[in-house]
Amino acid sequence: MQSKQSPPASQSKAADSVKRTGLFGYVAVGAVTFVLGFIVSQTNPGLGIGWLQQGNKNGVDVTQLKRVQSLVNDKFDGDVDLQKQSEGAIAGLVAALGDPYTVYLDAKANEELSNDLSGTLSGIGVEVGIKNNRLTVIAPIDETPAQKAGIRSGDIIARINGVDTSGMTIDDAVSKIRGPKGTTVKLTIVRASDSPKELEITRDTISVPSVKLEQKDGIGTLRIRRFGDDTVSLVENAAQTFRDNNVRGVILDLRGNPGGYLQSAVDVASQFMSSGVVVEERSRKGLNEKKSVSGLGQLTDVPLVVLIDEGSASAAEILAGALRDNGRAQLVGVKSFGKGSVQEILGLGNGTSLKVTIAHWFTPKGVNIGKEGIKPDVEVKLSDADYEADRDPQLDKAIELLKAKI
Repeated sequence: MQSKQSPPASQSKAADSVKRTGLFGYVAVGAVTFVLGFIVSQTNPGLGIGWLQQGNKNGVDVTQLKRVQSLVNDKFDGDVDLQKQSEGAIAGLVAALGDPYTVYLDAKANEELSNDLSGTLSGIGVEVGIKNNRLTVIAPIDETPAQKAGIRSGDIIARINGVDTSGMTIDDAVSKIRGPKGTTVKLTIVRASDSPKELEITRDTISVPSVKLEQKDGIGTLRIRRFGDDTVSLVENAAQTFRDNNVRGVILDLRGNPGGYLQSAVDVASQFMSSGVVVEERSRKGLNEKKSVSGLGQLTDVPLVVLIDEGSASAAEILAGALRDNGRAQLVGVKSFGKGSVQEILGLGNGTSLKVTIAHWFTPKGVNIGKEGIKPDVEVKLSDADYEADRDPQLDKAIELLKAKI
């Protein structure tokens, strides 16, 4: 499910993103609350009692922890799950770092992360948002259970499994609509002046491509939802399509893109830049590294405008900053989210992992993405009135700027 709300491969590295929905935050009724941004690693760092040293200043003193565990086991009037206690201790130790992007991922969170990156979710396939204070269908995704059940754009979802959606948040709606493949959900739909209609829809696996393209009047629009497994190949295909159709200008829409694989962002930048640095990684250990384009792009000479908003984060900010700093594109919209740290995923076994911040990203001109975000060259805000009237002044401005160049 995708929300449309007012904003609030060898690919080893990824720019981190945020647990947040931007303008287009949820996709296909699966909770795409992206927790991206990592260096994929299966290294087991040996989390366990061996590195929790009692009375050692170089380790964590677990004397009190052991004492509490002993007291709980002795006094607690209920069942004690040692596995949950162990996971809770690890999660607490990580949370004590005070970094929201350094987290312990249990098996379920790990699986959701993998699904997020691949764009494969379990749900009914509908984009929704809050419009006029009602849970409203933005659009059903083609060839999904929602479309086949007859759901249309503009439908109001009045009830989910009999629960009134008035005042329900997008998060609540997603949690109630999503579910395992083969199970059903009952939606009460209100359409214009028609009487409410109840639809029982069977959930299925929904595959949501990370890239969508459109062409009109010689201008190609390329919207990237996330930087996932399929992004690079889809962008390469789109670039070829634009070349074949003699597109004279391109709009790259990164609004609501929460991030994903860093290498995907670098490869996409390579489609638009013939040379130059995309991003610099800096760490407190002084292990700085620059990422540059491949020089094999198909659209390096086509006028380009990039759309960003508060929901553009991490890898999306890296791409936007690279195109701006290298003089390749104008940025239109509002200041991006400001998330520029890189995480490493360390496998802990049993499907769990540790995601830990190891460095931060800077644009080619030295902008600290995490602290400053990416500012547009041309600021254009999207008001509630624009949203209610289905207007998009940001896109309109991008078209205007491109037409002046072509």
